[in-house]
Amino acid sequence: MKKVLITGAAGFIGRHCLPILLTKGYEVHAADSRESAENVPDVCWHQVDLLNSLEIRRLMGEVRPTHLLHFAWFTTPGEYWTARENLYWVRASLDLLQAFEELGGKRVVMAGTCFEYDWQYGYCSEEITPLAPATLYGTCKHSLQIMLEASAKQTGLSAAWGRIFFLYGPHEHPDRLVSSVTCSLLKGEPARCSHGNQIRDFLYVEDVADAFTALLESNVTGPVNVASGCPMALRDIIYKIAEKIDRKDLIQLGVLPVPVHEPHLLVADVSRLTNEVGWLPKYNLDRGFEQTIAWWRSYLIEKEYESAK
Repeated sequence: MKKVLITGAAGFIGRHCLPILLTKGYEVHAADSRESAENVPDVCWHQVDLLNSLEIRRLMGEVRPTHLLHFAWFTTPGEYWTARENLYWVRASLDLLQAFEELGGKRVVMAGTCFEYDWQYGYCSEEITPLAPATLYGTCKHSLQIMLEASAKQTGLSAAWGRIFFLYGPHEHPDRLVSSVTCSLLKGEPARCSHGNQIRDFLYVEDVADAFTALLESNVTGPVNVASGCPMALRDIIYKIAEKIDRKDLIQLGVLPVPVHEPHLLVADVSRLTNEVGWLPKYNLDRGFEQTIAWWRSYLIEKEYESAK
């Protein structure tokens, strides 16, 4: 039987992978430092500190997975680009990989990032665009990808690396763009934004999870962009959300500064994901925003009810 260990299972992407993996016939083992965030039947939950190499060894020895899907990392908005925790997670990821290989693991997929690319190119292709990360986060991810690929070649392990671009959806951190704008408008508060002329590539989180499970199921190796391949200006995304909530009057563009080194264009070539993995998104932006708004509306109502008790 296929047995998968998914790290960061209580996180933004990981929690959406659990039911998908079950439908694909895996025995699913979910690992996170937090308690189970989702009541998903038939998932075996492991609360574990993956920064502790001894706990990694214990977990791997107990589970002995055939497949590894690794999302766990430090991702706090406003901090993760420069955080020293990035270095700790490189070490933890290598400990996971070594234990997985030694115990006979067959297939591993790890989560990378579009921040590995040289941003001056804008359009990012796995086979053409240079890799020159401008942040500690991107550097650590890219370094891990190089070590994963080298180790896989030496041991014969089947390994792939999913480079995530921009995502949104239920359970996203409230400080991220889509969730921040959505929450502000639902509360009747101004949504303070930058000029919004930046062009980005957004994909709904359930599609991201589905793409990663499809990559895990495939025989595709090496880096694969996980994105929509559809460029869109941030201002258009912001106004699309506002239109669905009927609060365009609360949008304030140009009141927040844009970081000096932030690229104007960052979009993925999704040829490998489409043609080699054979995956296509199920959600367009309209449907994804509707699902996201509905979830945040329910969440805010619940929080308001709890505070009124």
